[in-house]
Amino acid sequence: MPTQKYGPDPASIHPLPSAPQVGFLKPIVDHPMIEIGDYTYYDDPAGPENFVERCVRYHFEHIGDRLVIGRFCAIAAGVEFIMNGANHAMDGFSTYPFPIFGEGWEDADIDWAKGARGDIVIGNDVWIGTGATIMPGVTIGDGAIIGAKAVVAKDVPAFGIAAGNPAKIRKYRFPEETIDRLRAIAWWDWPAAKITANLAAIRGADIAALEAA
Repeated sequence: MPTQKYGPDPASIHPLPSAPQVGFLKPIVDHPMIEIGDYTYYDDPAGPENFVERCVRYHFEHIGDRLVIGRFCAIAAGVEFIMNGANHAMDGFSTYPFPIFGEGWEDADIDWAKGARGDIVIGNDVWIGTGATIMPGVTIGDGAIIGAKAVVAKDVPAFGIAAGNPAKIRKYRFPEETIDRLRAIAWWDWPAAKITANLAAIRGADIAALEAA
C-alpha cells in the first residue's frame, strides 16, 4: 500500500525540483525581526535565497520593526516590503538624515523609532503580485490579493483585492458573510493531513464542507 502523502515538506527550500526559482521562505529566512509561516513561497528567477536582501528594504535593528508573513502566501518577484528605516524625520526644517553621517553631525540622543508606523503584517493565504510595494506599518488581511505594481500604503481587509498606485480596494473576493465564515474556519491553521483531506472543498469553494470538516 502506498504511503499517504500530505503535501510538500514545509521545511523544503525548493519544493518544486523542476522550478528552482520557487522557494519556501521559512527554511530560508533566518532573521530575528522577520517571521514567516509554513508553505509561504517566493518566486524569483534570480532565486528565492536572496529574498531578504532583494525584498525587505531599510530594515534596521535599531528601529525594531518586524515583518510578519502568515502561512500559504504567494509572493511574486520584485515585491518590496519598505520598512520604517526608509522614513526621514519631518518635524524639523530639513528631512536630511544628518546623524547617520557622524563627523560632528551625530546625535547620541536621537530617537530612531520616532514616527515609525509599526510592523508590516501579512495574513495567511495572501497573494502579492509582481513588483508590488508594501509600505511601513501596513496590515494585509487573510485571503487578500495585491495586484502587480500596486503601492500599498493603507491596510487591506481580509479577502480584499487591492490594486493601483496608491492601491485601493477594487472589490472583495466573497460576500461579507462568506468572509466571516472563512475567517472562523481558518483552514490555513489546520494540520497538513486535514488540509489534504479537504482540498476539494478548499479549491472548490465548498464552505459548508469546510465547516463540517
